[in-house]
Amino acid sequence: MLLTIVALIVFGLIMLYSASFDFSFNEYGTSSYMFLRQLRWLGVGVLSAFVLSVFDYHQWRRVVVFSMLGTIGLLITVLFINEIRLGASRSLFEGSYQPSEIAKLVAVIYLSVWLYAKRQSLHDVSFGLIPLGVILGIIGGLIYLQPDLSAAGTVLILGGLLFFLAGADIKQIVFLLVLAVLMGWVIVQFSATGQDRVVSFLAGLKDPTNASYHVQRSFEAVIKGGVFGVGLGQADTKLTGLPFAPTDSIFAVVAEELGLFGSTLLMALYATLIWRGLVIARRAPDMLGTLLASGITFWVGIEALINMAVMVGLMPFAGNALPFVSAGGSNLVATLCAMGIILNISRQSGEIVKREDSDWRSFGAVIDLRRGNGRRSVSRPRRSQRTNG
Repeated sequence: MLLTIVALIVFGLIMLYSASFDFSFNEYGTSSYMFLRQLRWLGVGVLSAFVLSVFDYHQWRRVVVFSMLGTIGLLITVLFINEIRLGASRSLFEGSYQPSEIAKLVAVIYLSVWLYAKRQSLHDVSFGLIPLGVILGIIGGLIYLQPDLSAAGTVLILGGLLFFLAGADIKQIVFLLVLAVLMGWVIVQFSATGQDRVVSFLAGLKDPTNASYHVQRSFEAVIKGGVFGVGLGQADTKLTGLPFAPTDSIFAVVAEELGLFGSTLLMALYATLIWRGLVIARRAPDMLGTLLASGITFWVGIEALINMAVMVGLMPFAGNALPFVSAGGSNLVATLCAMGIILNISRQSGEIVKREDSDWRSFGAVIDLRRGNGRRSVSRPRRSQRTNG
């Protein structure tokens, strides 16, 4: 896991410098401005990850409420500051410090702790589905008002996944899915941004030449890259109008400079990260560790999948960053903090833990809910290790 994280960081720094040197020179007068800023945020993120890797994840139960209240306060502050950039108000100061990135991580932590605390009563709608809807509605609603449709959608998806992993009734899961689809349809109908993105996406599926300008330039980069790419630093699409090359569109730069080979390598690194994250979730000492590790792993995987799928026209446009690779301090620090939490769970996997729940279901048991007869299977309780004396 740690080696994969280091590989992604190094890969990201190399590609960020390549994608940003022209933009940095034109905007800030020096070609290394964005690269050096990313290095500073990397230092903050690595330090935070180290602290969280030695911070017992069980202690989140004591501080998670304050963390959530602080995050909600920051999201409300963004709306009051109302610093409009590119048609949205998402930052606290000059386009930096985006609370929505931290909100995704805090939402995973809060939902994991809450679901763990309510694990015995999740089948009761009044204790499970309704409170979950309120929690997700507050967080997702504040992010949506910025507006940041992709971040709000990510939070809702993560909430549904964690609800499922915690052992919610399948009927509640189906109801949640239907409700999510209905809400998505309503948002698209009443949001000009949502309508524009869906219309452009559908037009691009029918004929790539009718896709949005952003996606067309991304297609151009992918086609130029071919199998092995045009060479590191040699892409010209980033110099001739590819929108947001160092941030949202950095995967297109990867595809052009390193080709299919480099793109596949990057996807393999994300796949390895997800694999190791799920292994850690399965081996976690208790249900709280399982929920935290799996929620964080799915979050990073969803962010990467959405970013790459958008760049090749497989999803409507979304502003999700490519984890570890896209420029942006808020996303980098939040992602590294998440990795620190997972590493702490991994460190405790081999330790003796006094469990408050003797009948919790591990990640593997949750996935295997139903067998051939269609009935819910019951996992065997894990036995704690015992020590002499």
